[in-house]
Amino acid sequence: MPPSSCSAAHNPTPQFDGSTVSFHWQGQVLELLGGRAAWDPQRRVLLLADLHLGKAESFQAHGIPLPSDGDAATLNALLALAHPLRPSRVVVLGDLIHSRHGLTAELRAKLAALPELLGCGLQLVGGNHERGSWIEGLPQEPSQALGPWWLSHSPESSPGRLNLCGHLHPVALVGRGADRLRLPCFSYCASQERLALPAFGALTGGHPTAPGERRWLVADGQVLAWDG
Repeated sequence: MPPSSCSAAHNPTPQFDGSTVSFHWQGQVLELLGGRAAWDPQRRVLLLADLHLGKAESFQAHGIPLPSDGDAATLNALLALAHPLRPSRVVVLGDLIHSRHGLTAELRAKLAALPELLGCGLQLVGGNHERGSWIEGLPQEPSQALGPWWLSHSPESSPGRLNLCGHLHPVALVGRGADRLRLPCFSYCASQERLALPAFGALTGGHPTAPGERRWLVADGQVLAWDG
């Protein structure tokens, strides 16, 4: 879903630290991670969106032969990101899975084991791809507040809070012609007080960001402000 045009006024100033950028909003800090996730250091919560687990199996159910290796790469990346941080919980902002057709017994077993492997609780804010699905021990929760943040899957407005969302799969177009790259990014829309997280899943695509949004590219585990 392409986002609407945004004003670039009142953008926060990032501070660089290699694989992390500190995003400042009304005296609050959120760390944007090169692992395509956000870290709330005060509450020790790791936030990510759009894993789309079971996507290959969902396509296979419709006769499209995608290889079944994307889930392992996505889950291993999550574990590698979470273990050094030791979060109090991990919150997925929707689309943990791609569809009910991909919820195989193997994937259900992996999801059941995930909190123990993470060493913390796992929470799911329900997304559009979870509709009609049921995951044991992991109920789909509604959009909700977390301190100064409003957590949702699709973009939502909550006066006085910054909306942290997924769903948009933001990417930035870098370069021209045959050298053009589509890189995942964090995108901040000042007029809507919204920060969209890049898609976390290994098999996800993306949509170019709207004019006026501020972007932080994610490439090779690094985060870089981009004004191109």
